[in-house]
Amino acid sequence: MPQRITVVDAFTDTPFAGNSAAVCILPAVRDVRWLQAVAREMNHAETAFLLREGDGWRLRWFTPAVEVDLCGHATLASAHVLWEEGHLARSDVVRFQTRSGLLTAVTRDGWIMLDFPATPPVAADTPAGLVAALGAPVVAVARTPFDWLVELENEAAVRALDPDLPALARLGGRGVIVTSQASSDGYDFVSRFFAPAVGVPEDPVTGSAHCALGPLWGARLGRHELVGCQASSRGGIVRVTLQGARVQLSGQAVTTLRGELLA
Repeated sequence: MPQRITVVDAFTDTPFAGNSAAVCILPAVRDVRWLQAVAREMNHAETAFLLREGDGWRLRWFTPAVEVDLCGHATLASAHVLWEEGHLARSDVVRFQTRSGLLTAVTRDGWIMLDFPATPPVAADTPAGLVAALGAPVVAVARTPFDWLVELENEAAVRALDPDLPALARLGGRGVIVTSQASSDGYDFVSRFFAPAVGVPEDPVTGSAHCALGPLWGARLGRHELVGCQASSRGGIVRVTLQGARVQLSGQAVTTLRGELLA
């Protein structure tokens, strides 16, 4: 029986911008090899698989290469699909059971708000090869539970970055977040995210990275509410609200494709 699959651009209100994710609502449990094969076939940064479980949904995320522990844009895309396709009323809270525990989503005024765990970065020694791989002066280096986090001197340096991706893949961890305070109007900070080790050379907009970027720039700027711009070629906006051990990530989403898997 054909399996429906939907492609959503997340953290944007414009088609073909933000970060695209495939969303697949399963009627029953599928083998992990099939899930990974579908993610590889779709070839988006993440493909999300949903299965109804109790009063919520079991949610798993796969890059083209591996299953991951936390993903923001595919969670936002999943909530968007559940509401848009009538699986839940717009007033309903979406409850996702994931590798990172319970995550929730609500919608207000056209924005989807995700409740995620905060992952504050911790200062770390600069790993061998990092500066050379980035090809830019580094101001500070930290670690999150998933990634390296690197601060550069300004927004122009972040936007101009052209890193050695194979060298970044050898650093260990999921990927490398690069950030600076924003100089453009309308944003508090800018960032980019590279994860070649898990099959994502550059992620267009990375919700989970903002679980670390929010606490970093919130402490630096003395703010609890911030706006981040991920300065990839597609670009996207993430609103971040700090709530102690949690962060609220807000973004918009637009469906761009609906299809069927025949295998």
